[in-house]
Amino acid sequence: MRRGAAIAAGRAILAAFCLFTLAACVSTPPPRISLAAIPAEQVARAQANLAVFERAWSLVADRHYDLKLAGIDWKAAGEKFGAQAAAAKDETSLYTALNAMLAPLGDSHTHAIAPTQARERRTQQRARIGFGLTRLEGRWVVNEVLPGSPAAEVGVQVGWIVLSRQGEALGERPRFRAEEGETIAWVFLDAEDRERRVTAMARTLSTASRQEARELEGGFVYLRFDEFDGPDRRWLGRELVKHRAAPGVVIDLRRNPGGETFSLGITIGEFFDRSVDCGTFITRSGSRSVKRSWQLGSANYAGQVVVLVDSATGSAAEIFSAVLQDHGRATVIGRRTAGAVLASRFYRLPDGGELQLSREDYVAPKGRRIEGQGVEPDVKIERTLAALRAGRDPDLEAALRVLRGAQPP
Repeated sequence: MRRGAAIAAGRAILAAFCLFTLAACVSTPPPRISLAAIPAEQVARAQANLAVFERAWSLVADRHYDLKLAGIDWKAAGEKFGAQAAAAKDETSLYTALNAMLAPLGDSHTHAIAPTQARERRTQQRARIGFGLTRLEGRWVVNEVLPGSPAAEVGVQVGWIVLSRQGEALGERPRFRAEEGETIAWVFLDAEDRERRVTAMARTLSTASRQEARELEGGFVYLRFDEFDGPDRRWLGRELVKHRAAPGVVIDLRRNPGGETFSLGITIGEFFDRSVDCGTFITRSGSRSVKRSWQLGSANYAGQVVVLVDSATGSAAEIFSAVLQDHGRATVIGRRTAGAVLASRFYRLPDGGELQLSREDYVAPKGRRIEGQGVEPDVKIERTLAALRAGRDPDLEAALRVLRGAQPP
């Protein structure tokens, strides 16, 4: 009897598990898109397009953090953009249709990434000229030149103003991509406002995070890292242990778009001698999970902390700034951050592309929602073209004044 009862109980548990598993796997069926208007020679392409579209549409329907999907009629959106996706003749037009469908969600972390860009994200390699741009006083200005890049080889310098690329102005939201071996003509104004015409050939360069550590006057330490991931958090931990006796550190996150929540928790822990509240993540069902810092192996850095931020500071970098700010552990200096902090995952699509999808909302320890709002710095600094061209960093100058106990400007 006992054996029979055990078997029956085991079968019941197995049946319940199977039902749970099947329920978890059920997805909302996508709208049916007719291929009647598609020419016969394009039907195979249209079917492949629809496989990508249907996967992206269903992932959003089933797993997006906002159960109401920003009030959008998701089925109607699927019917409209599904037809466009089916008719797409290439990768670019397919992903343009997908992202047009996703845009009304108003979600910083939900977008479709074409196979080429997905591969570049995974390999951290892509064709580039090798300089960064920032918007200053209504103009696009070079704010960084990668050593050894084509840009460095042809003499591009920080502070140069972009007039045109391939004969065209960049506009408010420049969107361009270089191809391997492509020769690109740029026109700049140099530091003396003289016109400079530069031609450079794009080649594959690393897009991996950059790290920089240097000692500053007064024994303070400057630490820059550009991603919250394993290599960067381990590097930061080593530097904080190495400079444990430093009276203060400047953490530069102005080029940091974020990264992993796991690495975020460990990184926050480096600046505390106890586990602290890192904010709350909220799922589509409304369940709330308070995350705490990870203290095992923490450097327990006890000196003063200043964090530099700007509009390029995003996601995990914003959460880091908000947490240290809310706990009174750091002074945040610079400009308002990106306001893009939803917790997301990447899902592979049938053609090798990816869908980055927001799975959880976030509120900081003191209850403020950062998405769409950003983190306001404690000390606001206006960055100017004149300062950039003069080789000055007003943010860092303000940081040093704070660390020395003087009033910032």
